[in-house]
Amino acid sequence: MGYPGKPGRKERYDYEYKRNGVRNLNMFYEPLAGKRYVRITEQHTMLDFAECMKWLVDELYPQAVRIRVVMDNLGPHKPASLYEAFAPQEARRILRKLEFHYTPKHGSWLDMAEIELSVFSRRLKQHIPTETILENEVRAITDERNNVHAIINWQFRTEDARIKLKQLYPSISA
Repeated sequence: MGYPGKPGRKERYDYEYKRNGVRNLNMFYEPLAGKRYVRITEQHTMLDFAECMKWLVDELYPQAVRIRVVMDNLGPHKPASLYEAFAPQEARRILRKLEFHYTPKHGSWLDMAEIELSVFSRRLKQHIPTETILENEVRAITDERNNVHAIINWQFRTEDARIKLKQLYPSISA
């Protein structure tokens, strides 16, 4: 819909953003190999998390005896999610291969996958019109970073932690 312009000017058109939905990028990052895998889901529910863990175990690392998973404390990131999604024996089978490690509350920035996601968010356009375009762009970034074995030089010493996270350390008054 156009708006009449001032005399001598053209009709003006206002831009209206139409939201086509949101998608969740689930990042799987293998730091020593410099490999990352991304799974796109519509939401971030217990079922989505469980499906991602099954994919990790069955598709990405089927030969692995143990898979260490570092993640934040988001509600769905719990073993119970697998029991909600799968039969008990299937949930147990998947969980036997997984070892969960959680970042401190308010410390998800310690998670390398979060760091890698920030690289993706800077490279992706703000508004991507279709899921197919999103999948293609995510695949292109993933392939590019995997081909050069881009690793995160993540160094956080105990001394740095004591300064940065001092509110998490107990204080003892003498």
